[in-house]
Amino acid sequence: MLELIEKVVMTTIGVAAITQKKAEELVVEMKDRYKLSEEEGKQFVERIQAMARENRDKVREMAEVEVQKVVDRLGLASVEELERLKKRVQDLNHA
Repeated sequence: MLELIEKVVMTTIGVAAITQKKAEELVVEMKDRYKLSEEEGKQFVERIQAMARENRDKVREMAEVEVQKVVDRLGLASVEELERLKKRVQDLNHA
């Protein structure tokens, strides 16, 4: 039953957007409504937070991939490439 409720909650509020305070408020409401124990409520909050962290990480990774694609498509130099060129210019100036 708790897993079904968890899935409904995740779908409704979106895992990535939930805050600690919102999760705790939700657990208080669910404890009253569904007679959850303190331990069940705590486990529920922990699972929600773990899913939120995982989803934030996935979104960040996807964003990084997309940004890299745009950088590559535009032909922009990376910081490493610029530093390497800077060092080469300095070395040539000294020679």
